[in-house]
Amino acid sequence: MHELPLARQIIGIASQAAAGRSGGRVKTINLTVGDGSGYVADCVKLYFDLISEGTPCEGAELKIERVRPMLRCGACGGLFERRPFEFVCPDCGGEGEPTEIGREFRVSSVEIQD
Repeated sequence: MHELPLARQIIGIASQAAAGRSGGRVKTINLTVGDGSGYVADCVKLYFDLISEGTPCEGAELKIERVRPMLRCGACGGLFERRPFEFVCPDCGGEGEPTEIGREFRVSSVEIQD
């Protein structure tokens, strides 16, 4: 249910982007959503489709780029995707540490109809 306020914010951001353009209709909204962000991309899309009716975003395509969480090796500094129940770097065997990669949630771009 916490995806509903996010969908509202996405609509607000995209509607504001469209406000200064003739036609004022949003064609596409590109999102970047990390798998570790705590948000379910499919739920965001569902709420977006439901509450965008009657807004400049009605009928807009919501494209979602998913980002897999990455760990950084404390020994070699390399980035790697965590395997289930493991924090071991596949390159050197060092221990991986959490990063911010995979926790993001942002509107990457908004395309307005001409």
